[in-house]
Amino acid sequence: MESTVRTTVRILPNDRNVPPGKLADAEVHFTGGELDGLKLIGFAVWQRRDGNGRNVTFPARQFTVHGERRSFSLLRPVMDPNAQNRIRDAVLRAYGELEGEVSEANAS
Repeated sequence: MESTVRTTVRILPNDRNVPPGKLADAEVHFTGGELDGLKLIGFAVWQRRDGNGRNVTFPARQFTVHGERRSFSLLRPVMDPNAQNRIRDAVLRAYGELEGEVSEANAS
């Protein structure tokens, strides 16, 4: 029998603005199923370089080949290359909700 796995995205704002352009870190928390009680860290929300919108980076490990730094993505699609869009959208939605809450609090 398969149990339902649910995810919640937790946003950790980057209040120090280091590095520049990094808006927040994000974690995906799991409830239910085999992943119950675990979290996946390493996501980050960035301001796009052109200033229009946000970008999400995924957990990755850096390594060096012939003096060149490269990244090895730790979260990969099994079949559908668009599968990552769901988690990217969830992170951006959670960041947008936090941003809205902060705006409301500042307006009060």
